[in-house]
Amino acid sequence: MECTSKQALEILNSARGMAKDDYWIEHSICVGKTAGKIAEALNLDGDFAKTLGYFYDIGKRNGYGPGVIPHGNGGYEYILSLGYDKKYASVCLTHSYLNNDINCVAGGIPKSDRYNYVFTKNYIENHEYSIYEKIINLCDLLCKQKVMVLEKRLVDLIIRYGVFSNTVYHLTEAQKLKKYFDDKLGYNLYTLFPELINN
Repeated sequence: MECTSKQALEILNSARGMAKDDYWIEHSICVGKTAGKIAEALNLDGDFAKTLGYFYDIGKRNGYGPGVIPHGNGGYEYILSLGYDKKYASVCLTHSYLNNDINCVAGGIPKSDRYNYVFTKNYIENHEYSIYEKIINLCDLLCKQKVMVLEKRLVDLIIRYGVFSNTVYHLTEAQKLKKYFDDKLGYNLYTLFPELINN
């Protein structure tokens, strides 16, 4: 089944009050809008990119943290349970992991006893990330509740999650990802967001 950004936003907003706070919803709205703008600048489907941005963190609707199903897995299962095509659910699994590597993630290397670890690892390693999934990877790293420069957001992640054995690897791949999109655009993608001048 197909989905529009309007429908995805309705599903996202219906989750208000379900988790410990709604910060993740505002963050997802920022990711969706930012992804849509980058996709349109690349002559891609901006509405599809926005839809993925609204869906990618939807697994947090059931809460997040220790003892809760990882939000990537929860979101993937939830989107499929609604009857939407796998192209909408996949981003829930792929958004945190750069470079097709489950170890290229903020917050340290995932533990192998996590819920559905083997499934997630195999999916990440064997799935060919679409350009849209890569846009969401980047936008997740550019947004809090508003878009910000990559380095500022990466410092925010380090402050929140700490420094781990894979942190330098993750930072390096994040910077490579931004350069990948700068090169595709032919200019610094920050120019798409005039509000960054004050950020």
